[in-house]
Amino acid sequence: MNLAYRDVRHNLFRFVLTCFGLGLLMAVVLAMMGIYNGLVADALNIVRAPQADLWVVEAGRLGPFAEASKIPADTREAVARLHGVDDAGGITYQTIEAPVAGRTLRLYLIGYEHGHLGGPPEIAEGRQIQRSHFELVVDRKAGLTIGDRITLGRDRYTVVGLIEDAVNSGGDPVAYVTLPDAQALQSQLAPPAARIQSARGDVPSSSNTIAAVVARIKPDADVASIAQTVRQWKHLSAMTQVEQEELLVRSVVDRARRQIGLFLGILLTVSAVVIALIIYTMTMEKLKQIATLKLIGAPDRTIVALIVQQAVALGTVGWSLGLVLILLIKDFFPRRVMLEPINALALAGIIFVVCVLASGLGVRAALKVDPATAIGG
Repeated sequence: MNLAYRDVRHNLFRFVLTCFGLGLLMAVVLAMMGIYNGLVADALNIVRAPQADLWVVEAGRLGPFAEASKIPADTREAVARLHGVDDAGGITYQTIEAPVAGRTLRLYLIGYEHGHLGGPPEIAEGRQIQRSHFELVVDRKAGLTIGDRITLGRDRYTVVGLIEDAVNSGGDPVAYVTLPDAQALQSQLAPPAARIQSARGDVPSSSNTIAAVVARIKPDADVASIAQTVRQWKHLSAMTQVEQEELLVRSVVDRARRQIGLFLGILLTVSAVVIALIIYTMTMEKLKQIATLKLIGAPDRTIVALIVQQAVALGTVGWSLGLVLILLIKDFFPRRVMLEPINALALAGIIFVVCVLASGLGVRAALKVDPATAIGG
């Protein structure tokens, strides 16, 4: 006879209600894990989209993601002529807001050279940009459809293609335009500001700049050697794809990673305290029954098994409910929640350990009970 099972059946409603509360807590823990995974995945999607091997940015800078970078657009030709470079493309990054149907749409705008690296990844619907001006490819999360027209700067752009899972580390949908359009948006002044600048006699700065050059290296070439050549002879900073990804995770999402990690630690601590209090309360409520078991000769291991099994059952059912709940609602989060099997398994292992340790308080109270209390009423 399993005493833990019979005790749960006797107090089924309270057990289910307690498991549901723990399930909500587990759902929050899993959500935080998924949000962190989605944060890193979104950030890496941007840097992996050009499918480049080498990033060339302004000297002394860690751009274009960790900090600003600005280099002349003709740097692309200089990089493309290097021995071992298969193709190169100039690219710009900027955040822009546009009015759309009475709301403000925030976009992460990428400008690229048509026919070179840096363009949109696989198109989910519509087509690639074909004209040199005023066409836009955007992520579905922006809520736009093929044929929609939006105002960026002073011009109207037509949505010609939709892509998926392309947002930056801040959660803003990515939009692609041609490099000349992106440069115009970066340097374009509002008419009053342009008149003031003209009246002052200020010479407009050149708009023919880019944030970085992305390059694809030939299979038989050494990317580290080409990066060293760029640093030594072109007086620019150069990073391999691996270095750029490591820099992005270390500098751009590091603070968010630590904050989410701290929050996870707090949630797991709260879970342990909650489970310990629940098990302790359940144990204190049946001290007379435990005393009766001792009086009729039940060994201590039977009593310990009763408490530990109930604690593990609470954790298991709570973890299962939390997993089901987060899988049902994760697509409704404003940020991408990306759960991996290893996350669920890791949390299951942590919860098992927490349940076993948390049951110690109840076990201690049960072992200290005097069998004589079963007779004393």
